[in-house]
Amino acid sequence: MTYRLYQMADSGNCYKVRLLMSQLQLPLETVEIDITKGESRTEEFLRINPNGKVPTFELGSGQYLAESNAILWYMARDSAYLPTDPFTQALVMQWFGFEQYSHEPNIATPRYWIKILGAGEKYASEIETKQAAGYQALKVMEQHLSQQDFFVEHYSIADIALFAYTHVCHEGGFALDNYPHIRAWITRVEAQPRYIAIND
Repeated sequence: MTYRLYQMADSGNCYKVRLLMSQLQLPLETVEIDITKGESRTEEFLRINPNGKVPTFELGSGQYLAESNAILWYMARDSAYLPTDPFTQALVMQWFGFEQYSHEPNIATPRYWIKILGAGEKYASEIETKQAAGYQALKVMEQHLSQQDFFVEHYSIADIALFAYTHVCHEGGFALDNYPHIRAWITRVEAQPRYIAIND
């Protein structure tokens, strides 16, 4: 089976899926959807994802999955990237929730305004507010990583979910100078087998 990813390549949420698929050594076709030009709001696209967002993942046989972390969970099943112990699986879900509610909205959004839209000045006050909350999320990560190498018992989709926007957070105006454990974790993730960069 060849899987298809409807994506915007610069999106960290889309990159999560590409990274996992590379590490699983599974074939993946990509279809570029420029959300800044409304390409995710066309009738054609809304038929496969009524929420009109990327990533959208096509599994074949008319099946589609949206939401990056749901895609990670589905594709990582029966692999080393999803723990088998129920409690550890719940910890993965815990970090997924943290990523979507505390991390991604505050770290990815300034990056989108600055890098994707080139409108940092326009959103200056909003960026300042987002960065304050983003640094709080980074502090939680730093504390956790001071005690262990990865977010659960070993490298997993919890790390992929958090890595996607953390490793490019400088593009949203964040600095990791005071976060040595996060920097070391980034290096460990980049050393994983079949790692690909966001711009690969």
